[in-house]
Amino acid sequence: MSSKELIGLYASSPPGAIPDGPARGLALVAPGTAFNAPFAAWTNLVGWQGKTFDAAHARLVNRVTPFRIDAIAAHVYPGPSLLDGKPCIVLDYSKTSTIARLVRDEIRSIAPQRYLGFAYVAGIRTIAFALDFSRAR
Repeated sequence: MSSKELIGLYASSPPGAIPDGPARGLALVAPGTAFNAPFAAWTNLVGWQGKTFDAAHARLVNRVTPFRIDAIAAHVYPGPSLLDGKPCIVLDYSKTSTIARLVRDEIRSIAPQRYLGFAYVAGIRTIAFALDFSRAR
């Protein structure tokens, strides 16, 4: 999908429930281009593999590095999207991470066990990402 199509899908999707458990992540840095698949594969190999949610405690941690280390925590809560003001699930790093304190992710449910999200840095939308709870590792 192109960036425009991803935004359309996100805008038309409900927030869904705060997820629980591990999700496999896929970075969508150059959606709709030939560069997206190789970049996503490289990112998964050496950087970010996904997120593990703890719905009961409204928290998550990202799984990073080839060793899948749990790092970079976020507070998770429902809130308005920076994209369109509609409800979404906010992944707020401002009070949980020194390294990512300017980062806010937001996600919406696009299918059972699948979420689409956008990352914001200092309020500016940067990349899109997908979370798949059916294929977590």
